Amino acid sequence: MAKSEYEKLLKRIEKNLNKNSKVADSRFELPPVDVMWEGQKTYLRNFAEFAKIMRRDPTKLLQYLSKEFAVPAERVGDSAMFIGKRDPDDFKRLLEIYVSDYIKCLACQSPDTRIEKEKRIHFLICEACGAKSTIKGKYA
Repeated sequence: MAKSEYEKLLKRIEKNLNKNSKVADSRFELPPVDVMWEGQKTYLRNFAEFAKIMRRDPTKLLQYLSKEFAVPAERVGDSAMFIGKRDPDDFKRLLEIYVSDYIKCLACQSPDTRIEKEKRIHFLICEACGAKSTIKGKYA
């Protein structure tokens, strides 16, 4: 096979791989962070949307964000209020860490997981591949 034919085939495969990977990634996408500041308070206005998309307990998610920011936080309707001014990028970074630690399957990276508790230990159970792994941390 000539070198040019080989390179054409490689480019065709690469195009198909890029198309497929974008489809897989877009299925589970976090919404843009909607932040509003009021004095020395920061409101995450679409907090309830994050909990719904992640299929996790909003109370646990709020505890996680509050601990990571090291500030008091509380629910205000569908929003969450944090003491102090926080940048939207801080929320985005922490939510991405939460997804990797408490949502995505360690085996197949699927976001289709649930959390079960057995004898004081939390397990992340994948609904796609059936993998079961322990979760470190108390925000499961």
